[in-house]
Parts: sequence; C-alpha cells; structure tokens
Amino acid sequence: MDSSAAEQRAMRRALELARTPGVPLGPNPRVGCVLLDDDGRTVAEGYHRGAGTPHAEAAALAEAGELARGTTAVVTLEPCHHTGRTGPCTEALVGAGVRRVVFAQPDPNPVAAGGERALREAGLEVSSGLLERESRALNRAWTFALEHGRPFVTWKLATTLDGRSAAADGTSRWISSRPARRDTHRLRAECDVVLAGTGTVAVDDPALTVRDVEDQPLPHQPLRAVMGLRDLAPDRRVLDDQAETVLLATHDPAEALARLHDLGRRHVFLEGGPTLAAAFVRAGLVDEVVAYVAPLLLGAGTPAVGDLGITTIASALHLRVTDVAVLADPADETNVRLTLAPTHDPHEERD
Repeated sequence: MDSSAAEQRAMRRALELARTPGVPLGPNPRVGCVLLDDDGRTVAEGYHRGAGTPHAEAAALAEAGELARGTTAVVTLEPCHHTGRTGPCTEALVGAGVRRVVFAQPDPNPVAAGGERALREAGLEVSSGLLERESRALNRAWTFALEHGRPFVTWKLATTLDGRSAAADGTSRWISSRPARRDTHRLRAECDVVLAGTGTVAVDDPALTVRDVEDQPLPHQPLRAVMGLRDLAPDRRVLDDQAETVLLATHDPAEALARLHDLGRRHVFLEGGPTLAAAFVRAGLVDEVVAYVAPLLLGAGTPAVGDLGITTIASALHLRVTDVAVLADPADETNVRLTLAPTHDPHEERD
C-alpha cells in the first residue's frame, strides 16, 4: 500500500460520506468516493444512495465532469466490474480519464469483483488496503454475508436481572424501558430484516417496524420476516401495509437464512421468543447478542432463551462483551444494554 497524507484524509472523508444517514440498507454496501487533483485538493465527492442509484464513483464523476481527468479516485470499496442496475464503475473511471485509484476494501462479491485487475489492465495506477479495517467495519454485515453465504444475525432480547422475558402469567410489557425501546428502533434501522416467529406474532402481535421517537414509522423499513409453520390470523399487525413481510414456512434457521440471503438481505435482527432464539443459538447461527437488562426480579416466568441442550457448566456457551451502555431516562427505569459476540468470532479470525 502506497498512499499520501492527502489520500488518507480523502479516505476518511469517503468513509464519512458512506455513513450518510438515510441510505436504505439491503443487497448493496455503503460506499463513498472522493476525487483529488495532483495537489491533493478535493475535486468532487459522491456516495451510494441505495440499490438502483449511481454508485459512489459515478456520483463523484458526475459532479466533477471534465475536471475528473487526471484525478485520483479514493474509494472505500474496490470499484465494481460488472453490469447490474448500473454500469461497471471501472469503465466509468477509465472513460473519465482518472489517473489513479486508491481503494480500502477488496470487493468480496464474486459477481462484482475484478475491478483492480481491470483498472490495472487499462493503465491506471491502483493502490489497495488504505483504511481497510475501517471500511470492513462500516459494512460488517454486508461483508460477512458475502463471505459466509448467509446474513449476519443479531439476536436482541430484553430480560430481567434473573433472566426472564415474561412473568408467570405471560405479561411482558414493559420489561425494557423507553430508552431501551428507542435504542431498539435505532438498531432495527441498521438491519434489513426483522425476524420473529409465528408464536410471537400470534401472542404479542408486534408491528416489527422501525419507528421514531413519536412512535411513527420511518419512510424506509426493513423487511419483516415471520418464521414457522403456524397460520397467522389476517389481523396481525405484521401483515399490514407499513412494511413488506415475508413468511418463512420452516423451523430450520439455516433454511430461513438461505431464503433471506437469496432475497438479497444481509443483516437479520432476530426478535423472536425463547424457542426461536434457542434454535438459532443451537445451530450456531447467532453472530451478535444485544441484551437489554432491566433492574427487575420475577423469580419465575418465561426464560429469555429456551433449552440449549447444555447440562453442565463446562459446556456453557461463552460470550465476549464488546460494549456496555447505560440507557437512562429521568422519567423511566434505567436499563443496561450489553452487546456480546461468540468467543470464536469469525470477524477476528478473518482479521
């Protein structure tokens, strides 16, 4: 990797552009691009705004016009080399007369890969790996899904201090506090699927939408997925027109994830009950756990997760804490959010 200080600054700016709020998630990664002249000054910027819109490179080139000739394109992801809803970014860069391309992360998508080779063959200078770790973190779920052939799974649960998700009479509202519920909507918005089981939908009738602080649905909604073999009553809120819903008629987590991956979904937010959660954990298909812990004691009731087949402490599933946050509100109860990962984290092994 050979990069100047100007290129490093430009890459950090490209990462900032890629994080622009409001971009719908789905089959496409977040990508930013900055064009620099020979003196390291910014000529134009662009970022990808979602499926079907111009890629970051194309957006920057369109802003630059003729000024793109002779520039260095600093991009957070290897320029694509295939025709989808838009043309190859490699051809756009070559056609615009860009002299040099610096990108952070190689494209793990076998359909779109090959951009570096194509650019070199066209006579452009190419440098890769600048701030690659930061770029991978930006698109962690998308990268994981492309490298593993299934969506990244975040399991969210709300539990009392003694590990109960509901009281003995079945009541569960509200174990989590208002700050915790607002935080849940923030995390839902970072995923492209919210998944629950037919049992949860039948009993709790959740909307599974992303809502703002006024409890109003946001313009862009993740796909709602309901997994299981039970028939749903037509009045369930998950079947309304607030968001798209898919029914996954299976009890097999791997089959459900395969179906969602085929639909172009890359990050599943698992919000099912203890039975569904246990099925995913037993299958080794939980990549992250987000637990909202309330300062409550029930002593009895529904456990936060069902039977995992673990009968001795030596066989316990160990998780590694990656983040702790206290969610406080003077008008409500304080909850603690724990973010955890399996001790054998595929992200760390890859790095």
